[in-house]
Amino acid sequence: MSKIEVDAITQQSGSTLTVGGGASKTVVADATTVTLGRCGGTVALASGASQTGFGRTGTVDWQTTPKTTGTFTAVSGEGYFLNTSGGVITANLPAGVAGAIVSFADYAATWQTSAVTVNPNGTDKIGSINTSVTLNTEGQSVTFVFVDSTQGWINTMDSTSNVRGNAFICASVSGACNTLVTAPCCANVKIATFTGPGDFTVLSTSATAAENTVGYLVVAGGAGGGGACAGGGGGAGGFREGRNVPVDNFTASPLVANAPTNAIIVTAQTYPIVVGAGGGGGGPGGVASNGNVSTFGSITSTGGGRGGTGNNSPPVREGQPGGSGGGGGHTAAIGGIGNTPPVSPPQGNTGATSVPNSPTAASDAGGGGGGSGAVGTPGATNQTGGAGVSTSISSSSVARGGGGGGSNKAGGNASLVAGGVGGGGRGGYGGPPGGGPNSNGLAATINTGGGGGAGGNGTGAAGGSGIVIIRYKFQ
Repeated sequence: MSKIEVDAITQQSGSTLTVGGGASKTVVADATTVTLGRCGGTVALASGASQTGFGRTGTVDWQTTPKTTGTFTAVSGEGYFLNTSGGVITANLPAGVAGAIVSFADYAATWQTSAVTVNPNGTDKIGSINTSVTLNTEGQSVTFVFVDSTQGWINTMDSTSNVRGNAFICASVSGACNTLVTAPCCANVKIATFTGPGDFTVLSTSATAAENTVGYLVVAGGAGGGGACAGGGGGAGGFREGRNVPVDNFTASPLVANAPTNAIIVTAQTYPIVVGAGGGGGGPGGVASNGNVSTFGSITSTGGGRGGTGNNSPPVREGQPGGSGGGGGHTAAIGGIGNTPPVSPPQGNTGATSVPNSPTAASDAGGGGGGSGAVGTPGATNQTGGAGVSTSISSSSVARGGGGGGSNKAGGNASLVAGGVGGGGRGGYGGPPGGGPNSNGLAATINTGGGGGAGGNGTGAAGGSGIVIIRYKFQ
């Protein structure tokens, strides 16, 4: 045995000092204190080398190349990002040695659809049982430590918080009969439909600002049609629609406001939704009612203006202003002004003036209510409700906002007057009092905001309730 005693070994040339004899040799540094490296320097294990005797501090070295589909065997002291977006993964644990530690994390937040199976080695146990376990929670991360042969591997840390940025909006709805569904036309779009009051709650938003602009349709309640002799049709509820073309270019109505005009940019909060009820119809001794407002965020649609009443003094005969105006009742009474208060694009149109009283056969026809797409239509013997407009915000084309039909002329043919396309109720004819069912108007269709039909020589009908639809990308 040879022995050399020195105080220091100093390298004389080159940049590498080699101590030891190479493969199959052992170098022993025997002292009370052994210092490796220098201040600012680096001490490293050679590629493929392993360490023993230093122990671990309860941490793992994370391998930053994700594991994908298939089976692999984990190494103690390592953590793995497991990407199951392409299929399930099986992870075999190493042989259990006290203090061994392994971690796994859900790389793509897909474990809920493609799970990870963790197998113990041989007769080793996981939580006191020799069996496999399944990791199937979205965004989960777990750490296993081998304790002893009784309990085997024990999960010491488990996170399911899934903290990561959102690429799109995540939201929920509340309220009876309100729905939130994936659009039949588009797999990446959700549609929230409110047929009554409720809440639209944005749980989280996108990191991309443009993705937080939602499409919307806000339709107010339609007004009731006027009654008595030659009543006017009820005006349709205000119709307001918005769309963000670059994000979600659905087929909208002619009244659409494309972003940034009237855009609703949502934030993580709760938005109360108001869906306006339709106004009541007027009877022989009563006056019809205006429709009620619908709201979502900064958008308010005004209820339709009531139809004028026949056989009453002005201003009761006149149609009232609103989202769309009501038709005038009995002898040249004017129709109500639409788009009141004014917004751009306009939310509705004006009701028709009633036919002047005269000895001709065209006397006493009540005016048709205004619709979201057209004014109440004048006519020689009757005045139909203004047409509504169609939109495919709900994935299929639906017309809403039709004005209520005015009444037919006194002594005219016993036929109902057409309401506007889009839910407007039909108006009655002006026969003698109590002259049959066609003397009364017909109610507008619910959740269209249509105006109620006028009574010819009977009772006006109720307007239709409104609706609120919100459309957004969720993936």
